[in-house]
Amino acid sequence: MDLEELRAFVGVAETGSYLAAADNLAVSRTTLRRRVEALEARAGVPLLKSTRTGVVLTEAGEVLARRGRMMMQETRALVASLREVGQAPAGLLRVVLPVGLPPHLLSPLFGLLRSTYPLLRVHASFSDNPLAEPLDNVDLAVHFGKDMPRGPWMSQVVLRVRERLWASEDYLRQHGVPDSVEALRGHELFSWQSPGGDACLWPQLKGPAFQVEPTLISTDIHLIRVCCLAGQGIGLIPSVDLADPGEAEGTLVPVLADRVGRELPLRLSVPEALSELPKIRQVLAHIQQAIAPL
Repeated sequence: MDLEELRAFVGVAETGSYLAAADNLAVSRTTLRRRVEALEARAGVPLLKSTRTGVVLTEAGEVLARRGRMMMQETRALVASLREVGQAPAGLLRVVLPVGLPPHLLSPLFGLLRSTYPLLRVHASFSDNPLAEPLDNVDLAVHFGKDMPRGPWMSQVVLRVRERLWASEDYLRQHGVPDSVEALRGHELFSWQSPGGDACLWPQLKGPAFQVEPTLISTDIHLIRVCCLAGQGIGLIPSVDLADPGEAEGTLVPVLADRVGRELPLRLSVPEALSELPKIRQVLAHIQQAIAPL
């Protein structure tokens, strides 16, 4: 398969327009059409069809577009790996992370990467569900749970965190400490919305999940933590027991720690095509080293 033909096809598939794809690839529309038509001739089936609203993929085109993006990524990774042989990590590292990770955890990690690899730049984006995002242009995905990105990705667990109930000492002094699951109904409850999960079903260490009616549901872990620190209620969130800056030890205390909660793996996933890049390998090693003490 000719890479220029594939690049032209993927460009049209992503933009839905021959003109836009030609502009993005800096070629003429005639050249672009010729390359796409040549690829269709090789495939022996139509890959694109024109409609009133633009260019859309045929069923065969959808199959090729999914795999074609990965092939282009693998090609870019191969070229990048050749350029990086024997050199320190450099260039742009594109990372997607779950919403609500504590900034005071991420800041030292960024500082470590910058001090160790001064030629490396980081583009960090945040998502309620990183695995639901288009990951074609992502070098590293950070996510909770056992699920992995679709396609040829490599994933490893770097930290196991405990999802548990937290409340401030002030709140518990004023409202009492619940001694059972049933007693939670008399409290203000906050719940983290995990990807694909039900924020109104709370897990038990032993036994089935139970129904609650949270007054606050959020994908942002840190928001719920801050509300708990403010003495507003009891929150169910993943935690690495890392205090906020200026937070006195013991300000937040676990609630029903022997009954409510579960263990969640925190994963780092990288495209298989990029896993051998020196930049990716060395960055992963430093992140693991920084997270290990938590």
